[in-house]
Amino acid sequence: MQNLLIHSMLELKPLIVPALELCNARRIVEIGVEHGGMSRLLAEFTAERNGELISIDPAPSAAFSEWAQSTQGVTHVAQPSLEVIGSQQNIDAWLVDGDHNWHTVFNELTLIRSACARDGKPLLAFLHDVSWPCARRDFYYAPERIPEKARQPYSFDGGVTLDSHALLPDRGYRGAGSFAWAHFEGGPRNGVLTAVEDFVERESAQQRELAWAFIPAVFGLGVLFDLHAPWAAQLADLLAPWHQNPILMTLEENRLRNYLAVLDYQDSAQKTPVDRA
Repeated sequence: MQNLLIHSMLELKPLIVPALELCNARRIVEIGVEHGGMSRLLAEFTAERNGELISIDPAPSAAFSEWAQSTQGVTHVAQPSLEVIGSQQNIDAWLVDGDHNWHTVFNELTLIRSACARDGKPLLAFLHDVSWPCARRDFYYAPERIPEKARQPYSFDGGVTLDSHALLPDRGYRGAGSFAWAHFEGGPRNGVLTAVEDFVERESAQQRELAWAFIPAVFGLGVLFDLHAPWAAQLADLLAPWHQNPILMTLEENRLRNYLAVLDYQDSAQKTPVDRA
């Protein structure tokens, strides 16, 4: 059933690749690799430009690890992102698709901003999962890595739906033990989009101007970049037709409701005794 729901950043390559081309990106950091679908695309992109892909993920699939070890121009850093972002140097673009919670994303952006300032690079970050369900609700692969004071109450058992702010038992989109959801949606320091908004607000207060594009498809793509970068106007022109596009919003909600309906049907079928008479 997982194949029914497209969910990878790879689906957004018609926007990401032209953006990387506009910005002449050669050294790229990817945070969160899963099975490496996007990694392969980025590796081809950087190889064509004599660049490098650095993929950060403490626990990728075995297939990705084997591929990374055998692919020239690819470096895999098997540590949590917050421990190693600061050691990455002269990075042109960052793809952020790791642990989808406020604490991780806000601090990833903070470290990325510091690394860009240190190296004299304009900030360019592509962030996945800025739409539902992670926009306003924390998601944890490894809750123990989040400081207790920064962590929302969470559960590995409950599921989320579009029509409830609270977790639902045995219903909705859930991880079957592979990830946890915050108990409730909304409120301060909860969710990926909230983290981005808080980061942008802080940067603005410090007179550091950032541009933000929000493409509401495939769980949401956010593009955050320095407003005064030499390529900023061209990138804004590329992204403007897709920014908060109402047609995309409608299509995304429709696909999610259809998927949730399939999950409800599956759950009902499992609970209904089979008539073997």
